[in-house]
Amino acid sequence: MLSLTLTFLTLSLFLTSLVTDSATHWDDTQLLKELKNNLNAASVTPGSCIYSWDFSFDPCDNLFSDKFTCGFRCDAVVSGTSRLTELTLDPAGYTGTLPAAWNLPYLQTLDVSNNFFSGQIPESFSNLTRLTRLGLSKNSLTGTIPSSLSSLSNLQELYLDNNNLQGPIPVTFNALTNLQRLEMQSNKLNGVVPSLSSLKSLYYLDLSFNFFGGGFPSALPESLIQISMRNNSLSGALEPESLRSLNSLQVVDLSGNGFSGAVPFALFELPSLQQVTLSFNKFSQVEVPSYSLEMRSGVIAVDLSDNELGGFLPLFPALMPRLSSLSLENNKFVGMIPTQYALKTVFPEAGMAPFQRLLLGGNYLFGAIPSPLMALQPGSAMVSLVDNCLYRCPLSFFFCQGTQQKSFQQCKRFSRFIP
Repeated sequence: MLSLTLTFLTLSLFLTSLVTDSATHWDDTQLLKELKNNLNAASVTPGSCIYSWDFSFDPCDNLFSDKFTCGFRCDAVVSGTSRLTELTLDPAGYTGTLPAAWNLPYLQTLDVSNNFFSGQIPESFSNLTRLTRLGLSKNSLTGTIPSSLSSLSNLQELYLDNNNLQGPIPVTFNALTNLQRLEMQSNKLNGVVPSLSSLKSLYYLDLSFNFFGGGFPSALPESLIQISMRNNSLSGALEPESLRSLNSLQVVDLSGNGFSGAVPFALFELPSLQQVTLSFNKFSQVEVPSYSLEMRSGVIAVDLSDNELGGFLPLFPALMPRLSSLSLENNKFVGMIPTQYALKTVFPEAGMAPFQRLLLGGNYLFGAIPSPLMALQPGSAMVSLVDNCLYRCPLSFFFCQGTQQKSFQQCKRFSRFIP
């Protein structure tokens, strides 16, 4: 095997010496060749980028000819040779492994997403020191995330989502100070989510559909605009102190975890927040403000469904001027439906967005349906009051249709104060 390898290398060097006018750097040409050779030939279909690669011609000199039609760019000229600056493969269903050696110091974009590459992420990616975008999404990559990726100090976008990666996020990722977007969703990653507080430019973070445990990170970058950590194994309380500095946050999705305790009111006070999704957790109460409330919240949608929230329905959602979607389904709320909820749905005040979506089903609400809701016409708003303890919720009202009210016995077992 060693003799065969040396023979091949000698032959390659000899053939290369004959092509004295080559415009493409040797390392770059070799990487392109190895990338094609690593693929299963059956997955390289006619019409795909790699199918057109014909190495009897110089790659960069023939980039836009019918010999090399797409897949890479050669924008850097160094010592009379062209260097690859971009390598982006079409999502053509390529199967195979990535080359082991990546000696492309001028590469700025590498994206092989939406294929079926297997094996581990090469450690030699750490040689791509000018890389600003690395896209490995939707492949079949395995193993752990190499900590050596933290040497890519120019990296702005990192996409590792929809693979089979395992293990923790390397703590060395705090060195990626230029990172703006980090997507790791739909893997098998675990461990505790690190603070990543030094990533001062990070605005998008998606760690959903993994196996992360522990609590919500105590410190996250203040630059974050969107956080998604849904469907993990996170638990514990959501501490207000971990949220107050996130003044740029617009979207937060922590659904499908094991968070408990109170939903902190500090969350709704964040100045840029628009969407809150905390469904399918174990929250037991909603914290309400202890002071006279003048709501200036910009939140548009709140989903607290499928928790263990109890007590009376909080009044402050009806005072949130932009809130148009509120889901409190499948909890343990009791008491009567506040008239303020009905008024916001049917007769909102000037400058107040109406409830276009008000889902209160699956609780233990009782008493009369607020009269403004009785005039609500089907199609004017999505309202659901099913599966409660409302004595009179006739099916002639669309918001009572779908699931019957709980039985008298079931309501009494939950609380003897329900009439």
